[in-house]
This record gives sequence, C-alpha cells and structure tokens, in this order.
Amino acid sequence: MIPLYPLSAVAHQPDLRLALSLLAVSPDIGGVLIRGDRGAAKSTAARGLAALLPAAPDGTPAPFVSLPLGATEDRVVGTLDLEAALRGEVRLQPGLLAQADGGVLYIDEVNLLADYLVDVLLDVAAMGVNRVQRDGLSAEHPARLALVGSMNPEEGSLRPQFLDRFGLCVEVQAPTAAAERAEIVRRRMAFEADPAAFLATWRAEEEALAARLAAARERLPRVRVPDALLDTIATLSAEAGVRSLRADLVLYRAARALAALEGREEVQHEDLSRVAPLVLAHRRDPR
Repeated sequence: MIPLYPLSAVAHQPDLRLALSLLAVSPDIGGVLIRGDRGAAKSTAARGLAALLPAAPDGTPAPFVSLPLGATEDRVVGTLDLEAALRGEVRLQPGLLAQADGGVLYIDEVNLLADYLVDVLLDVAAMGVNRVQRDGLSAEHPARLALVGSMNPEEGSLRPQFLDRFGLCVEVQAPTAAAERAEIVRRRMAFEADPAAFLATWRAEEEALAARLAAARERLPRVRVPDALLDTIATLSAEAGVRSLRADLVLYRAARALAALEGREEVQHEDLSRVAPLVLAHRRDPR
C-alpha cells in the first residue's frame, strides 16, 4: 500500500484542514470544494482525509477513489449486468461510487467534468445511495462517501447551481512567506526520503486527530442548536446576499459538526461565525 501523507502534517492551510475535518464528522454537510493554486496541497489533503475515516467492519481502511476526467457514466455509477437480466436476475456491475462507499471520492478539476456527471455525483453524496436504472430495471447500493472536488479557477468555473450544492468551499493559496514555503518543502522532502520515518514522527498527532474525529462523530447526534441561533443563521445568509436556503441548512450542520469537534453538545454563536465563510462565500449571488 502506498503511504499517505498525513492530514495533520499539512502545513499552513488551516481552513482546508477544518473543512475536511467537518466533513469527516458530518458527511451530510454535502462535500467540500477546494479552489486555488496548483501545488497547494489540495489532493494531498483529500488523500489524508481517507486515512481518518472509520474502517469497514472487517478492518479494511476507508477507500480513497480518484475519479478520472474521462470516466463514462457507466464507469462512475455502474451498470446493470445484461446477461443476468436476460436470466431474470437484477445484478449490478458496480462502478467508482460503489468502490468509494465508506471513504472519499475525489474529483480533481471538477470544473472540467461533464455537468450531468457532476449532478449525479452531488445527488449520490447527498442521499448516500446510488440508484441505477436501465431498460425498466433498477438496482441500488449504499454510497455513503465524503465527496471532495478541487479546481483551479483559472481553468474555468462551475455553474452556480453546482457551487450551491457543495456544502463547503475552501479557497487555498500557496503561502508567500519564505519561512512557510520552506517548512512545506522540508516536510515534503522528509516524507519522500523516508515515508516510514516521517509517518512515525507524525503518528502521535495523526492518532490524536483521528481520536478527536471519532469522538466528534459519536457526540454529533447529541449536539443541539439553540432556537435563537436559527435567526442568526438566517441573518448571516441574508447579509451575505445568499438566496439559496441550502446555505442555512449547511450552516446548521457545519456548526453542529464544529461544536462536536470542539467537545461541546451545544452550538455557540462563535461556531456559526467560524464556519460561515466556508458555507457562504461560494454561494453569494453575483448580481
């Protein structure tokens, strides 16, 4: 197995680490879109997220599945086995969504993916189920996955309706400070020179992060949002010029995930303030 660079070792990208941590706690947030420069740890962080998700009941690590740009719809969602159908059996030939169940589905350059595939992927990520219908027959399978898309805005944008359906969006840039850039290179070179030693160095922090995420997932069902904060959620969305009510729902879910991550069972105003930029910035009405 190829060693994964630990998420805890990703330097100088606090918003990126926070967004992925919230998604790990509460996948119903609806995915994370990462926009920004090349070489700003977008794919590295997404791979690191998979290592922090719960393993399967048999102990198999959570999968990380990268969706290639040229993938067909059948390759992504799966298709029905026609030979089995002729025998009266409904059997699914699984695709990438089935492979990603319980883990991370990563889409690099999501803005270059065909619109209909983006639509399908966002639907599945929201529902946690993939349904395949062909010639009057249908089959389905669980697809509980953390959807992470990345893009470079210089290469085009996503349509507003797709932007709205990504729960969180992070703008990432390569640091400009010389010391920060040097630290990133130092860590990367150490990892490439001796992955085992690097992972050993970061094991304590990575295990601590994994334990924190696991505790937050267990705590999340008990986290409540005071009724007074619903007005705050609505005000934040309205003042940001966001028309979609999906923003209010994501603010609610993301704030609960953050409270759980911070070890609390009640959302505070500061939680909303902290997650609001991740929820609202990409949803603002340009008009």
